[in-house]
Amino acid sequence: MASLDEEAQQDLRNNRNFNTYKGALFENIVSQMLVQQGYPVSFYRDSKDSLEIDFLVRDAHTLVPIEVKASNGPSRSLQKMIESPVYKDVQYGIKLGHTNIGRTDTFYTFPYFLTFHLKRFLRERSL
Repeated sequence: MASLDEEAQQDLRNNRNFNTYKGALFENIVSQMLVQQGYPVSFYRDSKDSLEIDFLVRDAHTLVPIEVKASNGPSRSLQKMIESPVYKDVQYGIKLGHTNIGRTDTFYTFPYFLTFHLKRFLRERSL
């Protein structure tokens, strides 16, 4: 919030326009949790600006894209990266959002607050 202008800060303090800022706020919260676990913060956008991934981390075997969603909508970039033959080092992904724990054929879903367990999950999944 400190990086926002005074008007935006006041809006959030007064519980107004949260939907305008929630994506950036949740990405920042996840970023802080990743840094606390020792991960460097990495963002990826392809050269055509058609694919954008919020964070990239590694487990013992693969590059793992992480998408932070402020809503429960689809994760098109995450799905596209996992399915693309261009990104051979990506075998699965993680979607963080206002959701329950879950799994599809290609990615895991976790609520935001479990981000602090991500390193443990990736370590145990790789065994």
